[in-house]
Amino acid sequence: MASFSFGSGNAAKLLRIPLYAAGRLVTLVVPRRRDQWVFGCGAGVGDGALALWNLTAAEGVPAVWLTGSAREERDAAGRGIPTLPKRSIRGFWRTARARVVVVTHGFGDVNRYAVDGALIVQLWHGIPLKRIGIDSPETVRLPTRLQSIPGAGLVRRGLAALYRRTTRKIDLIPAASHLVRGRLESAFSLPDAHVPVTGEPRVDVLSQGDAATRRARALAGVRAAVGDVDAASLVLYAPTWRDGADDPAVPTPAEWERIGAMLAARDALLLVRSHPLGAGSYRPPDAVAAQVRTIGSDRVSDITPLLPAFDVLVTDYSSLCFDAALVPVPTVFFAPDLDDYTARRGLYGTYADVAGTGVGLGDTDTAAWARDWAAATDQIDAVLADEAARDERRARAAALSRRVHAFADGRNTERVRAAIRARLAAPRHARRSRGRP
Repeated sequence: MASFSFGSGNAAKLLRIPLYAAGRLVTLVVPRRRDQWVFGCGAGVGDGALALWNLTAAEGVPAVWLTGSAREERDAAGRGIPTLPKRSIRGFWRTARARVVVVTHGFGDVNRYAVDGALIVQLWHGIPLKRIGIDSPETVRLPTRLQSIPGAGLVRRGLAALYRRTTRKIDLIPAASHLVRGRLESAFSLPDAHVPVTGEPRVDVLSQGDAATRRARALAGVRAAVGDVDAASLVLYAPTWRDGADDPAVPTPAEWERIGAMLAARDALLLVRSHPLGAGSYRPPDAVAAQVRTIGSDRVSDITPLLPAFDVLVTDYSSLCFDAALVPVPTVFFAPDLDDYTARRGLYGTYADVAGTGVGLGDTDTAAWARDWAAATDQIDAVLADEAARDERRARAAALSRRVHAFADGRNTERVRAAIRARLAAPRHARRSRGRP
């Protein structure tokens, strides 16, 4: 079963209103230290927060990483990163005293009740294809049992107002390009000045060094996560989250058999990365198990640095398609529920804008994206077997990257750091830091 849905999350937010109010009172009277930062990441110790941590730590900035699990504490300890539990009194106090708060998913990455008054840096966890924030109706969805009660519409409007009030606290959210900037401004109700085009720190790793070094490093990461990978080709399947609903793309036994036969014929290995909040079981039958492994967030919290290891990416609405385009990795788009998903969640632009309008495979032309595993398997097979098809997909990925990434020089984190310095120098933030240096 899924571990989260917007409906249940919104119900919890309403119940936490008194705690937010209490936290606001504390942050009104407690001065923030001029030099203290706190970091958090909803996906663990990784993503853009880790890239910025590494840069600021090298500069000697006093900071702490706020954790939500024992695994995060272990991962941070392995990197020499000091931590505090974000839900503890000490986590609350450190957040309340910090001048800069860095998150990647939401304010719950740190202590959500103590962020008021800090300079908040939101390093969003990917270029959105599906609508996010206030642009998506999912954001203000109520639990099923409450959707038909009298006043449900008023509650949703109230949630939307609270959401806008909350996201407008964000001082800085970097954008990968001007195209992406517009999406972030709309989703988080922010003005232009808060959304600079700097590139995303989280993808610097895909542009630093030469291609051979990046691939070798990525393959080492894959082996550390799933063991030896002796196959000639690696295929990554990364379905996105269905907002708490079951994943409609879980293969049937017959589909698993077809997938396994194709993988065996091409000496390929399929690595499945289900969304950590999603539902659905990707357990292949025993006859196929040798060709399939899982590489979920329990094994690798941040998959981005490992993308150069893969020969094909299979995904639906995940921002990984934009990350992989930087490599570039040939991508097979597989959207079995496109109509329903678009109606419920919404997309920025059309799916064809990203997946294309047609892909030449050998002597035939097929739909740009697959709607079932039979078509997806055929497209994967064509990419693995046909150099021309592989090159075409790679060229499409590179073209997509040019559309959404303004920078590919590995210096996005430096630009974000410069933008933070500029914000800290602004009079409003200079006045906020009344504590000792």
